[in-house]
Amino acid sequence: MAWADCHFPYVANFSHQDICYPYGGFDQVFYAGHQSCTLEELEKQPLYMDRVGILSYELKNRFERLQSTNEAIIDCPHSVFFLPTLKMLHSDKNVQIFHEQPERIFAEIDAFKVPFLTTKIDSIRPLTSRNEYLKNVEKIKEHIIDGDIYEMNYCLAFEVGLKTFNPVHTYLSLMKQSPMPFSVFFKAGNQYVVSASPERFLKKSGSRIIAQPIKGTIRRGDSAQEDEVLRQQLQHSEKERAENLMIVDLMRNDLARIATTGSVKVEELFGVYPFKRVSQMISTVSASLRPKLNFKDIVANTFPMGSMTGAPKIRCMELIDQYENFRRGWFSGSIGYISANGDFDFNVVIRSIIVDVSANKLFFAVGSAITYDADPAQEYEECLLKAMPIFDVLTAK
Repeated sequence: MAWADCHFPYVANFSHQDICYPYGGFDQVFYAGHQSCTLEELEKQPLYMDRVGILSYELKNRFERLQSTNEAIIDCPHSVFFLPTLKMLHSDKNVQIFHEQPERIFAEIDAFKVPFLTTKIDSIRPLTSRNEYLKNVEKIKEHIIDGDIYEMNYCLAFEVGLKTFNPVHTYLSLMKQSPMPFSVFFKAGNQYVVSASPERFLKKSGSRIIAQPIKGTIRRGDSAQEDEVLRQQLQHSEKERAENLMIVDLMRNDLARIATTGSVKVEELFGVYPFKRVSQMISTVSASLRPKLNFKDIVANTFPMGSMTGAPKIRCMELIDQYENFRRGWFSGSIGYISANGDFDFNVVIRSIIVDVSANKLFFAVGSAITYDADPAQEYEECLLKAMPIFDVLTAK
């Protein structure tokens, strides 16, 4: 990754981090390339090549009659895809390299000296105070009482000034703190995403497509006994199950827009899966795709992931812009890869660090689902729990 970072403007490393996950996590695959395009230009590219890219949350404004009026912490393009000239596929025993001159690539990587540089920051500045967060949660709950919405994903952001930045070291440090099944190192010019995402947006295999929304979070226990008690607490929480169910229904509706009649199914409801620091409630929804849909068609009907908006989706996105004080950009967007045969796998950009080295800044954001019975203080603590691995990485000495 360090070698590619020095030689390519576009780089992506995908990893499942050996985490058990329904339908598996990302493939262990690395890409690098020189040529980029937008989502709109994607279908004009050669179909015999893999394509790798990122979708900004702000694409919602192109798919729906919406706008974003908040200030952008980092000005992120709405979409960036690149055509890899180098691909490495990792398995347990070997590495397959796809390149015109694989021997030269191996020789260059073997001779490369990794630059010694650490990530150093000025400070971490929350854009929303605790009191402001608590007040906004109460206001959001008033919208729920009035019947305006049922559930809304409300996020708070942290802005960080950079002194120095080592993208690869930061990625590896985050993987150590928080190994996740949809982990990504992504570079597009001067901008990076270092992502420890636990959530899949969409996966297409042949004519089958699946979505796996996450709603429901609890910390891991300090012992096996405490961990099991907490897992059961999450499993049987009426609040968490209600949050999850509403997003499952939303995703069923989204998939129905692109599915053959009667093919949408909930394969698993309220599954609880452990990660290093938290356990999460994950459901799996699948469908059979209608024929002749391209990638943009599928995205336009399902993006952004309902777990990052709430329900109903459009009204929640309007209120998100009203109550949040930052433009999400790549946060709560999606990163993934499209295989030459048209299959693809894309995550949800959460638990992630978004960086612009030319501006010497980065930001990260965390959120939770606000429902009628949400306790504002508990929701705030859940946000801090999700942010803790990033805090630890950025403040490590």
